[in-house]
Amino acid sequence: MKPLVVIAGPTACGKTAASIELAKRLNGEIISADSMQIYKHMDIGTAKPMPEERQGIKHYLIDELFPDEEYSVCTFAHLARQYAREIYAKGKTPILVGGTGFYINAFINDTEFTGTTADPDLRERMYNMAREQGNGAVYEILRAIDPEACETIHSNNLKRVIRAIEFHSQTGKKISGHNREQKEKTGCYNTAFFVLHMPREKLYRRIEERVDSMIEHGLADEVRRLLDMGYSPGLTSMRGLGYKELIPYIQGGITLPQAIETLKRNTRHFAKRQITWFKHQSDGYWIDIDEFDNIDIMLDRISQQHTL
Repeated sequence: MKPLVVIAGPTACGKTAASIELAKRLNGEIISADSMQIYKHMDIGTAKPMPEERQGIKHYLIDELFPDEEYSVCTFAHLARQYAREIYAKGKTPILVGGTGFYINAFINDTEFTGTTADPDLRERMYNMAREQGNGAVYEILRAIDPEACETIHSNNLKRVIRAIEFHSQTGKKISGHNREQKEKTGCYNTAFFVLHMPREKLYRRIEERVDSMIEHGLADEVRRLLDMGYSPGLTSMRGLGYKELIPYIQGGITLPQAIETLKRNTRHFAKRQITWFKHQSDGYWIDIDEFDNIDIMLDRISQQHTL
């Protein structure tokens, strides 16, 4: 099987720095498993590694789509596999990096996404319902048709909730059953899977510091610029963390301190959900990022697994 390294973990845990250092040591290239860094013009709010941060390491699935283009786990899996083949052809090792666990598992397990296409009418109805009645109303539709899916999909992850409803509408099957079948497949990679972590209190401090840094570096201006470019607040991309919280401030509905506090709170909650997901939905090897030799630990683990 082909070698693959995965570096996952919650937001602000240090994935970018660790992955770049590991890529230098392994002669690797990085594929982003992040649902937001794919978008052009969305740099600050996505904590996208800028060219100077990448230290010459080639990154894929960053700055490839415009904010109004559709990006899904299906699109990610297709593109990521294509780029992995290119990396292998160079004699290098692909390193999958990100916090979107659903994307990572889809790639590792070679999940198939067939038989369904986007249903714009259904999606619009569901998003309108969420705006008028709250996310909970849409979530109850999913609970009625697939209660098992509600055990792994959070009510606030509206995109995945709607996708699960859409899957059932088009196939008559439950997405939980489909995901279980795909998870049981034997992947085609010899994978070294690492989940970075740190004490919760420290992670939350880093999140607050990151948000403050984003504000200082012009996050509000970035969001304002996107709105001025004509990108609707209703776009999936504009509902991402850092964007949906700043839009009400830019539109005059709340103050900047209120927007900042909401963003910090939502990011903490998001990180907590990421940690829970990786604990229950992955078999990654957990590494404390504060360990002074964490890169050596990864290299030792990779060697033991004969990944390379």
